[in-house]
Amino acid sequence: MRPDDAHNDSVTELAPAVPASFRAPRALAAFWIVAAVVGGVVAFLIYLEYIGQLTDSDPLITCSVSAVVTCGPNLLSPGGNLLGFSNSIAGMVLFAGPLYAAAASLAAPGGLRPWFWQVYAAFLAGAVVLVHVFAWRSVFEYGSLCPWCMVIWLVTIPVFWYTVAWMLRDGVFGIGPRRIGAMLWAWAPLVTVLDYTLIAVTAQVRLDVLGSLI
Repeated sequence: MRPDDAHNDSVTELAPAVPASFRAPRALAAFWIVAAVVGGVVAFLIYLEYIGQLTDSDPLITCSVSAVVTCGPNLLSPGGNLLGFSNSIAGMVLFAGPLYAAAASLAAPGGLRPWFWQVYAAFLAGAVVLVHVFAWRSVFEYGSLCPWCMVIWLVTIPVFWYTVAWMLRDGVFGIGPRRIGAMLWAWAPLVTVLDYTLIAVTAQVRLDVLGSLI
């Protein structure tokens, strides 16, 4: 055996191993289920509100609280119908994603391959980007906040931060980001609160949401 081979073997032994498959923590999987159910139900309520706006009928539960906190301008806007139909329909379908991921993780004792989780991470990244785009447009273009939409934001944001933190920490994306993932996992509650705060403060400064409720 050449000295270089012995050196490579020792490096390989010292390097932390990356599992071939991964299983989400049970608490995180349970959170996905809760978020998926809440998000799906609220998406359905948004759809009912949307139909009410089109037919001029009363919704099951109204989301009109004030001139600023109301669903109407958002639901009938181009941003509320990105694919040519209400975003709520897409929401009812897409919230099956976290539900499926949770069920798959809980049902697979040996875990799931990295590619599965990487696709799921891309799915969540797209969702959280859309949430912030919708929040921006609600505040700066439509001048109103849709209460049901804000519930969607409320569940999507922590699902993204906690899920990505777990994946980075456990090595779904390789060994390199593990330390960053461990740090993000520890600070995920604060990061989530800061994300909420950024949206809330921006909306308050721009729209005076609290003043509209008094």
